[in-house]
Amino acid sequence: MSIRRPDQQIIGEAPAFMAMLEHVSRAAPLDKPVLVVGERGTGKELIASRLHFLSDRWEQGVVKVNCAALTESILESELFGHEAGAFTGAARTHIGHFERADGGTMILDELATITLRMQEKILRVIEYGEIQRVGGSETVRVDVRIVGSTNSDLQALAAKGRFRKDLLDRLAFDVITVPPLRERLEDVMTLAHAFAVNMVSELKRSFFPGFAPRAASALLKHKWPGNVRELKNTIERSVYRSADPEQVIAKIAFDPFDSPFKLAEPGGEPAPGRQPRRAPLLPADLTQRLRDMERDLLVAALDKARFNQRMAADLLGLSYHQFRGKLRKHDISGRPAIG
Repeated sequence: MSIRRPDQQIIGEAPAFMAMLEHVSRAAPLDKPVLVVGERGTGKELIASRLHFLSDRWEQGVVKVNCAALTESILESELFGHEAGAFTGAARTHIGHFERADGGTMILDELATITLRMQEKILRVIEYGEIQRVGGSETVRVDVRIVGSTNSDLQALAAKGRFRKDLLDRLAFDVITVPPLRERLEDVMTLAHAFAVNMVSELKRSFFPGFAPRAASALLKHKWPGNVRELKNTIERSVYRSADPEQVIAKIAFDPFDSPFKLAEPGGEPAPGRQPRRAPLLPADLTQRLRDMERDLLVAALDKARFNQRMAADLLGLSYHQFRGKLRKHDISGRPAIG
């Protein structure tokens, strides 16, 4: 699908995210292949598009292809085109994506799913700037910058013979790694607010009332294995489920399958709604155990918040002054150790 401009705003101010954007800005003007890698849901497609729109090719087309969605034969025809009569049903000549992207950028998403034979054909495009349509004999010159994106370890795949090392060498002129959301803790609430405002607009509500402190704390504590995509879905679900559009969002709907009535696995018994808790080891000094647990939580919150004390307080559902008081109680400095 051709895109003429970015369809989503890139939001973030966390140091790891800003460093990645600076990397994109340096790589964008170069006429070289680039790999964009990262976990699922981190926004690799937005970063790949940004590489195009910050380049000298920004006025030309950018074509994005999801390689995982197509079989090898269809992918070959879509990328390289085909001549009339090349196969049954090919009634007329089809211009492929590489020709359509001439002068612009080709974004190959889910790059790791491409077969070795197709990898060889793509390598030829990078090395010689030419293609042959399926069923054709003439060579067609194309000027295309290739940006690949994947959540797979291409180096490991190459070592196993499942990805061509020579193609990896050519594609990896530079590699941009999109940081996971758990390394962008400073951006969680900014992104959450932006997604909530968009959902409020979609629901035709007049305003977004905000998040309750406990809800904000829950968002900061969550590990976000699905990254920004999971955050977006979670926020939109929570906003739409809120009963009173004028009340702050008090409950975050993390799991859409959450229910006291769990479905059974095939051939199994219905899963219990609650798992039994393990009995604590007794005897125990309750006061000391609670004190140790509180201290461990304070230290863990500081570490996760990179010693931003206000953010660490939010992680524990405390006010800033409550958090500072507990640091003094346990004689914790609140600053990273030096040396």
